[in-house]
Amino acid sequence: MIREASEKDLKSILDIYNDAILNTTAIYAYKIQTLEEKKQWYEKKKQNGYPLLVFEENGMVAGFATFGPFREWPAYKYTIEHSVYVHKDYRNQGIATKLMKKIIEIANEKEYATLVAAIDSSNKTSIKMHEKIGFKYSGTIKKAGFKFGKWLDLDFYQLNLIGPKMPLEE
Repeated sequence: MIREASEKDLKSILDIYNDAILNTTAIYAYKIQTLEEKKQWYEKKKQNGYPLLVFEENGMVAGFATFGPFREWPAYKYTIEHSVYVHKDYRNQGIATKLMKKIIEIANEKEYATLVAAIDSSNKTSIKMHEKIGFKYSGTIKKAGFKFGKWLDLDFYQLNLIGPKMPLEE
């Protein structure tokens, strides 16, 4: 089941996120986050009207997805960047795809024009999933990060959305 996350889900979300920090290059961070940091992140998402979805299976949070601003300058207001993470025990079951389809639906309802994915170049599973649902390759930043003793390249993918009926320059 996909539903809006609540504060009680934050410990599970934190566990999924911290596992990705410690064991993958999906997140270019070195130190795990605290529950307090995740609470602040959650409050900011809610305050700014951004979705935070969880995929629940048998009472457990198996994955989560959200989106937020791509860049902070006003002209980027119709472009968003998303995040999607799945618990290590639930990967390769289509959960990320289901979460992404719901995120795309919400982004279209909110009249965003472009959804951006920033994916570590070595994450072939994520790249394949994004391509399968219509994302197109937009470019690579070589040596964008350094983690686990090696340079990391960051691939950008984008999905064109419906966009606003009347875009404004405000």
